[in-house]
Amino acid sequence: MGSSDTDTPSITAQDALVAVMVAVSISDEAIKTSELVTIERIVNHLPVFGDYDADRIKTTSQVVFDLFEEEDGLDALFGLVRDALPERLFETAYALACDVAAADGRLQETELRFLEEIRYELNIDRLHGAAIERGARARHMTI
Repeated sequence: MGSSDTDTPSITAQDALVAVMVAVSISDEAIKTSELVTIERIVNHLPVFGDYDADRIKTTSQVVFDLFEEEDGLDALFGLVRDALPERLFETAYALACDVAAADGRLQETELRFLEEIRYELNIDRLHGAAIERGARARHMTI
């Protein structure tokens, strides 16, 4: 199997987390302000991003946009994420993806399918996935 290392840049674990969040945001082809604000808030406040340069969000986002334009871009994205992210952070990636998807208060069918794909690609246990989803739903409820 050939490698395309020259086409796809290597990314850090933090970039991989950002990439997953951006990918969920664009999965329904409509990037919402609430999703962007959620990504920014997460990067600015979670310990996993403590030493992350937030200016990298734009570059990482562009990588995701470019990959989404390619025929096998989704496979390439998940390959980059799995390569960059320690397995112990796979559930963290899924939790962040769920938070971004829930940010606007409703989930589109394309977002649900993309979350399912993330669960599969990152080998998230069904019960763990359900618990993570339930937590995201609870955090994003409105009165």
